[in-house]
Amino acid sequence: MKAIWNGAIGFGLVNIPVKIYSATETSKLDLDMLDKSDFSNIKFKRVNEKTGKEVKWENIVKAYLMDEKYIVLEDEDYEAASPEKSKILSIDQFVKEAEVDSVYFENPYYLEPQKNGENAYRLLLKALHQTKMVGIGTFVLRDSEAIGMIRPYNDDILVLNRLRFAQEIRDYNDLKIPAKKAPKPAELKMAVSLIEQLSQEFDPAMYKDTYSEALMKIIKQKAKGKNSRAQKSTPAKEGKVIDLMAQLKASLQSPKSKTAS
Repeated sequence: MKAIWNGAIGFGLVNIPVKIYSATETSKLDLDMLDKSDFSNIKFKRVNEKTGKEVKWENIVKAYLMDEKYIVLEDEDYEAASPEKSKILSIDQFVKEAEVDSVYFENPYYLEPQKNGENAYRLLLKALHQTKMVGIGTFVLRDSEAIGMIRPYNDDILVLNRLRFAQEIRDYNDLKIPAKKAPKPAELKMAVSLIEQLSQEFDPAMYKDTYSEALMKIIKQKAKGKNSRAQKSTPAKEGKVIDLMAQLKASLQSPKSKTAS
């Protein structure tokens, strides 16, 4: 793995030198776009919409549309807006992990201790694990300020979760959310029973990207001259008044529910 950030965690007056590595990778297949007629690669060009001519990179500027007028930004404008360059992720506060809603979560990264930082790294790892707390602070990643949440992962390593800023979370008040009407006691009791019946320890290995696997299987079959058959999709049921009690009872009696319990 290649490190994407090299700096230190600021833990009180202690600095822990670390490197950051991306903790995830995509399982999607890397597909090329080709011309159907001769399978030549498709190339994208930057074209002036008025002249139809290609524009060179050095002649391209970025601008913001305000009041039907473009405000062009120069290099010095980006520099003036950029956060102070710092290689320190200073922990500003410690909070309970449950207090950080998953809607704020972005990308996860592995934190690797560097020379002379191993003891402090292990100390922070154990302290967070024992207190069941996580550290929150800001850092600069690729010229952008970011919020980071540091937490233990599998008792062996510290993980940094990049978080979204509060202003990035959309307001949901425009959505048609059901009125705050209490469900019927009998329905609620049966719904709780169904949840309890399906409850088990989370096992991420249960869930796999079957689409990419199936697509690769088809690619290999086509390479051998074999054709594939498309599976029939399950049609969505039309919205209509339903008998919740009947559906809950049927759910509790389903083989899947019995197996989970």
